[in-house]
Amino acid sequence: MHPDRTSTLSWPRRAWNNAYLLMILTTLIWAGNAVASRLAVGNITPMALTSFRWIGVCLILPFLLRRQIAAHWPQVRAHWLFIALLGIVGFTAFNTLMYVAAYSTSAINIGILQGAIPIFVLLGAFLVYRIPIGGMQALGVLLTLLGVAVTASRGDIHALTNLRFAGGDLLMILACLFYAGYTVAVRNRPSMPPLVFFSVAASFACLISLPLLGVEIALGQYHAPTPTGWIILAFTVVGPSMLSQLSFMRAIELIGPGRAGVFVNLVPVFAPILAVLIVGEPFGLHHALALALVLGGIFIAERLGR
Repeated sequence: MHPDRTSTLSWPRRAWNNAYLLMILTTLIWAGNAVASRLAVGNITPMALTSFRWIGVCLILPFLLRRQIAAHWPQVRAHWLFIALLGIVGFTAFNTLMYVAAYSTSAINIGILQGAIPIFVLLGAFLVYRIPIGGMQALGVLLTLLGVAVTASRGDIHALTNLRFAGGDLLMILACLFYAGYTVAVRNRPSMPPLVFFSVAASFACLISLPLLGVEIALGQYHAPTPTGWIILAFTVVGPSMLSQLSFMRAIELIGPGRAGVFVNLVPVFAPILAVLIVGEPFGLHHALALALVLGGIFIAERLGR
């Protein structure tokens, strides 16, 4: 009995100390969020999903971390506006735009377009911190942006020449720009544990989402979540909002942000697979071309362009 119990308990410990397993779990959850945004259509409205998601987080994390938050309250109070802006841009704006985009684009497109975030971060770092972009990195940027264009245009050259993209794809590109801005700015976050920062930022994200939910209700676009909608909400609270944050931060502790960041490129790989398996979306030739361009551009920019 005792050896078996020890063996059983060792698996969680081994998983907690395996950065690669943790990052695969993280990116699977993030890819699952793209699929969840598509499944949410008709089951839970965009602002209800956004607001209820952060309400759920705020009912759990701040309570569990109340002592740590109290200990770092001076830093929170001194930098509350900066933390609030990060929460609004990185959490409320990004998720709201993604959930709205799902009404007029596919989960596959949402997943592939998220692959542009590392490139937008590279461009943002150049604009804000003047971090130089080398020749190979510039080539990687161009390839990734071409992949984004192929995704948004569905591989239609006429859509590219006439700039006729689906509204959902444009919203998702805007969402990626917001999250890239959050990623660039978060390097200057106040000195406090990552989960404390996340809990405070999530609280601001929750507060700013409530008026938007009120607008959705006032416009008559809100409806009560279906049973499936409640399941989707539970997944977004537990998975993308908390579990992936824990696993991502733990992986960074083990192998550092640079090596952990490379795994984020798995999101546009996992998202189309999950979309095909769960939602049954068709995977077209233009998806394969766009995915190859996005991943190839990221590889060139991040690996060959160092």
